[in-house]
Amino acid sequence: MKVKFLFICILALGLFQTVFGQTPIAAQGYLLGPGDVISIKVLGEPDFTVEKATIDEDGKIQIPFAEEGLMTKCKTEKDIRAEVVKIYSKMLRNPQVTVQINERKSRPPATIYGEVRTPQRVELTRQVRLLELLGFSGGVTEKAAGMIQVTRTQIPMCAEEKERETWNQETNFGLNAPSSIYSLASINQAQNESNPVIYPGDIIVVMKAPPVYVIGEVNVIKEILITGNGLTLTEALAQAGGFNREAQKKDITVQRMKPNTREPAYISVNYELIKKGKEKDFILEPNDIVIVNKTKKSVGATILEIITGGAKNAANILPTVIL
Repeated sequence: MKVKFLFICILALGLFQTVFGQTPIAAQGYLLGPGDVISIKVLGEPDFTVEKATIDEDGKIQIPFAEEGLMTKCKTEKDIRAEVVKIYSKMLRNPQVTVQINERKSRPPATIYGEVRTPQRVELTRQVRLLELLGFSGGVTEKAAGMIQVTRTQIPMCAEEKERETWNQETNFGLNAPSSIYSLASINQAQNESNPVIYPGDIIVVMKAPPVYVIGEVNVIKEILITGNGLTLTEALAQAGGFNREAQKKDITVQRMKPNTREPAYISVNYELIKKGKEKDFILEPNDIVIVNKTKKSVGATILEIITGGAKNAANILPTVIL
């Protein structure tokens, strides 16, 4: 199942590349890994040169005149240069060594999409946290729910041991890879626990806010999104432009689906008591339907409407005579 999930992720990432493109975050101390290609040159010593060597699965490359392969996994260009200088100093006087990364192939890009302004794939060549990646993608849209899901598709190659240990301990949310939910409000406080490090291959989804619907005797019938701060009945009615003249404010109906069923429940809310502070504001839930009912007419008003309507009908039927 895990292989199947990873295959789906790879296919999805291929589609994202077509749609979103791929953007690198500038390298600062890039840690090499299997599949990366590097070159090593020693000034004035062509026999010691290594042209575009691919790092093997063990994280090593072969260099001239060395008995064992050179370990390059999770090391920077600077680290490798120091290692090569140390090895060749036994053979050469003061060797001048340069190391160059030709290709970065060891890590898949991270993908961020959903309610962000610039969905994209990002090559991570240094440590990046979630808040920085959100900023790099233009921030969240007005439709964002305030919740972000991060799915880790592979064990972080050069992560600290603690990060590697917790890879299989996170909540799966029905997936065959660990996935965690983070609050945008907590992330903005820049606390490391709620602003995690993003690793190559991570999939970040900024979730869309769930809707409620306001219909009936309001000025604007509309869908309203519940953001991270929640939504009350008073706020929803305000966003719907308030009541029209025939609205029944004492008996507003909220239709809400019963848990684990397709059967609706109907909740009566007295808006006038809420406005007077005699009742707490009603907290809406995703997919609630707020129904503002029409005011029931009095008997006198009903009789007057019938008489008025009858007179209008008679006027339309009877002939007109000019005297």
